[in-house]
This record gives sequence, structure tokens and C-alpha cells, in this order.
Amino acid sequence: MSTISLHSTSFSLLEYQVPKNLTNRSRINGSVSLIPMARSQFQPQKRRNIGTSNRNPSFSWMATVGEKVQSSTIPTSVPVRVALELLQAGHHYLDVRTAEEFSDGHAVGAINIPYMLRIGSGMIKNPNFLEEVLDHFGKDDEIIIGCQLGKRSFMAATDLLAAGFTGVTDIAGGYAAWTESGLPTAS
Repeated sequence: MSTISLHSTSFSLLEYQVPKNLTNRSRINGSVSLIPMARSQFQPQKRRNIGTSNRNPSFSWMATVGEKVQSSTIPTSVPVRVALELLQAGHHYLDVRTAEEFSDGHAVGAINIPYMLRIGSGMIKNPNFLEEVLDHFGKDDEIIIGCQLGKRSFMAATDLLAAGFTGVTDIAGGYAAWTESGLPTAS
């Protein structure tokens, strides 16, 4: 039997015994594919602590295998067709584009609160964004957030989650994907 190692970016390294009878179909690019193997073929050999790794700290949650993993600061992103279904189910649409972008067209029923403000040829974060959102929504309201392409809405959703909002969903692709999909708009 040969030994393979499954690496985690956080706390442990597990080694398993791999049966010699693996066929060539079980190998991908010279590596052993574990997918076609039955779970019973693995025999844990030993477990050792390898500490933490800074290679990819955003995946340190993997160390909590067996525990409930919960991340309250990374928003869920959904495609525009799912966002439309959420809107039709009663979610609120928060458009975080600039007022000029919003006036050129927006999703039907959207409320505009810019996340970024245009200053000269650049943009800065709206210093009153959180307060303006709180003027329109409660922290438990179901809100889908969109911008032009998806970057500002993701940042806005992240900020709202960090501020204690619980029903925030980002719209992947933003208004560009919304119009490209032929979904309803208003001017």
C-alpha cells in the first residue's frame, strides 16, 4: 500500500493507506483520485498536528470540521434570476449604485442608497451609508443588494452583515446581468 496525505490549511494533516489495486481510472494527471474509491478502503494511519498556515487564512474555518461553521461577515451571492424570485417573494431591493446610474435605469421597486459617491474623477465610500440604510430598513429585513457589476454590492453587503443585518443577499453580476437577462426595469 502507498500513503497519501490530505492537507488542510489550518490544523491537521491526515494520512490514509491507499490500496495497491487502484486502476489507472483512479488516477488523474498522475495523482490518485479518491472519488471512485469506497470509504471503506481508507484506513486512517495517524494524525499529527501541523499548526496553522498563513497561506490562505480565509479557509481557517476548515479546522472546525464536525462543528457548526457559521460566517456572518461573508454575504451570500445569488444569480439575478434568483434575485428576481426573492424580490417577488417580498425581499427589498437595495441598489447601491450612484444616483446617476440609478436614474439611467434600475430594477422595479429598487431603493437607491449609494455605497460609493463620485468625487471628481474618482469615488469614495459614502460615509453615511449605514445610517441611510437604517432609515429605510430594519436589521432583520430581507434585502437583496445590487450595483452595476457586483463589486460594490458585495462590499455593501459585507458591511451590512458586519453591522448586524441578518437578511442580506448580494446579487452576482449586478444591474448589467439583470438587464442582460431581460429582467424588469424602470427609469
